[in-house]
Amino acid sequence: MERLTSVDLCSGAGGLALGLESAGFSPVLLLDNKRQACETLLTNRPDWNVICDDLIDFLPEDFPQALDVDLLSAGLPRVKASAAVRRADSDQELRLLAATIYLVHAIQPRALLLENVPALAESPAYSEIRDFVRAELAHLGYNFCWFVLNAADFGVPQERRLGILVALKEQWFHAFTPPRPTVTEHISVGHALRRSMAARGWPEADVWAAQALSVAPTLVGGSDNRGGADLGPTGTKRAWARMGVNAGALADEVPGPEYQWQTSNGTGQTLKITVDQAGLLQSFPPEWRITGRKTARYRQIGHATPPPVGTALGAAIRTALLSPTSTQGVGEPSGPATLRA
Repeated sequence: MERLTSVDLCSGAGGLALGLESAGFSPVLLLDNKRQACETLLTNRPDWNVICDDLIDFLPEDFPQALDVDLLSAGLPRVKASAAVRRADSDQELRLLAATIYLVHAIQPRALLLENVPALAESPAYSEIRDFVRAELAHLGYNFCWFVLNAADFGVPQERRLGILVALKEQWFHAFTPPRPTVTEHISVGHALRRSMAARGWPEADVWAAQALSVAPTLVGGSDNRGGADLGPTGTKRAWARMGVNAGALADEVPGPEYQWQTSNGTGQTLKITVDQAGLLQSFPPEWRITGRKTARYRQIGHATPPPVGTALGAAIRTALLSPTSTQGVGEPSGPATLRA
């Protein structure tokens, strides 16, 4: 497989970069401002060029290998709507989005991929932000499209809607098509976690798995300023409870042989999942190590792009960049484009 080059911003635990790697992209540089995330990346890929720095302060001219790559990708912190970003405590996410768009000026990738909240792609409340992106990309000669994907449609056992922006230079954009679902049946929590629930010999693992028939609600990493790890707000916790999961905290280990899940009358109780199991629900491979203490590990997982979604997006972008009908080859300089939303 011909490898293409990429720069990945706000890399976190590496979900997007890992998916893009599977699709044939080799990152020449990954950037994140959290030491724990950088440790996770280097623990799993010691050969990756990981820069632990703030995106706002990043100067690509200091890293010549980052210039003129095939793809610039970013799984950015969740952007607030236009009304919210005017609050003094809510503008950092918008600044990071703007900084990423401005980096396109310097890096000049052939393709751009951003992942964020679905509302960024479809809600009128975000129109001001989309207008900014449109104006900048038009000036730089990119065509683009916004769309929404559900991670569950790509084999992730989780209901997770993602807002996606893909932009390409004109000679490649016509060959791009948003990825289509790769599974016809969503994977349930029980199916995804049955083996891990039985790993320490819990005899009721199969019974628990047989009633956990839904996909997981969206895993929420939460803010660095809030308390310990849990699986989400009240409504989400109710959905977890219906699958026999206590979403108020995370367990240190899966149930053992002595764990009593059912009462004497056969009624199931709720149990806690572990951080590693949260990683499985985000579709990280079991061998991918998320470093740090429990809360820090869970937040890295909850903030990540599920790798299978990154793979599907990467494959679609790769197909466009290598399309034989493109007017120029990968790596050749490009000219102006006509904007298409």
